[in-house]
Amino acid sequence: MPFLDRLQHWAQVQPDATAVSVGADRISFAELRDAAAALLPATPRISTVCLPHGTAFAVAFAAGVAEGRCSAIQNPDWPEAQRRVVEERLARIAGLDGRVAAGAPLLGTELRDGPPDRDFLYGFTSGTTSVPKAFTRSRASWQRSFALGTEFFGLTRHDRTLAPGPLSASLSLYALAESLHTGSAFFALPRFSAADAVACVAVEQITRIVAAPTVLRVIAAHALAVGTDVTPPTGRRLTAIVSAGAKLDPGTLSMLRLWAPDASVFEYYGAAELSFVTGSVLRPGEVAPISATAVGRALPGVEVRIQDDAGRALPTGTPGTIFVRSLLVGGGYAWGDDGEAFRREVDWCTVGDIGFLDPAAVLHHLGRRADLIVTSGHNVYPQQVEAALRGLPGVESALVTGLPDPVRGTRVVAAVIAGSETDAARIRSRAAALLAAPHRPRAYYALTELPLTSAGKLSRVMLRRWIEKGDRRVRPLR
Repeated sequence: MPFLDRLQHWAQVQPDATAVSVGADRISFAELRDAAAALLPATPRISTVCLPHGTAFAVAFAAGVAEGRCSAIQNPDWPEAQRRVVEERLARIAGLDGRVAAGAPLLGTELRDGPPDRDFLYGFTSGTTSVPKAFTRSRASWQRSFALGTEFFGLTRHDRTLAPGPLSASLSLYALAESLHTGSAFFALPRFSAADAVACVAVEQITRIVAAPTVLRVIAAHALAVGTDVTPPTGRRLTAIVSAGAKLDPGTLSMLRLWAPDASVFEYYGAAELSFVTGSVLRPGEVAPISATAVGRALPGVEVRIQDDAGRALPTGTPGTIFVRSLLVGGGYAWGDDGEAFRREVDWCTVGDIGFLDPAAVLHHLGRRADLIVTSGHNVYPQQVEAALRGLPGVESALVTGLPDPVRGTRVVAAVIAGSETDAARIRSRAAALLAAPHRPRAYYALTELPLTSAGKLSRVMLRRWIEKGDRRVRPLR
């Protein structure tokens, strides 16, 4: 793993400094080094990390990627049957790996990085079946990502990063690893709570938050409601907010600026399989460009192009599949490749996202191909419809999906969290002025809460299931 040699360095330079803290559970750099080293003799070539939030997670992760080892990060909230299937597949891979390397020396017992070209990580993403897809990453890909990210985000050993999402999610896992790499303190929560996140920022003098937009919005809303100040007269200040996993909407950005006016707001587009692709930053006082889809320009060393289904490059402004070429990209899938996500065409890769490049070379992300709604022969990108609805008075949040329709094939529907005086007729009349006829939702629903994945990302698939099953969290808006 690309942080172990650096962990050894920081354990010597600042042995007593906080490395990882989860609530009252705290471990220093020296303690983390020693605990991970003690696990090495019993850590196999492929090990599973399936633990609740705590410093034990960081210890097991560090030991699991030492030298030639590879760690598989599972979500502890998975059903037991799903975990068992994943572990059986990992065991088969480990057995094959053992036969291939039968003449190789035994695994070492030193806490150090392994060969750059060898995989160190099995990560998991949702697939079209109940078994998650397993993607792999090499040490070299994360080493390059650390170098790029440290410069782009301005991360230093003096930072104190809070990642309030689950440690098994790639966003938080990467934030943990890059913090250990730079020698900075990493903080997580035993379980998510907006109040606990706000308290952690104040008590632990957090300088940097890394989270998905929905999580950032909940935290900022709570902080503003209780009047929490993140600009103390002395000590560290919150100076960076990193948003990823979805487009940062203008409403959430405004709340973040009100709560943390001295913080630079970073937004990047990427994927667990691709690493960083594009990024942007708004410094304190800078005015945000008005766009519901822009996700920044390609980061150094990354190339982006848009192409059609025949593999032809598309001109500026024309939507198509986003392809990426860089040395940060992962190795693909160990299993579960359903053809709907990561694929490689020579040295260009995609996860099936749709978007376009504007004349300024800014990438506009329109969503996943799987989310594209085809209604009466028209392509409807949910993110564009959602952006229009979020701009309407009284609408706090909006999510768009498609439902089967005997005439149109699929009909566009929208679910909103809105004020008590907002009804479907009012939203429909205002949306008609902003959206072309095929893009206008045919039905509206009211949400009592947002359909979120365990990583805090909005899920259109979950919304569709709620509607189809008559879930109490969604009801027709009259």
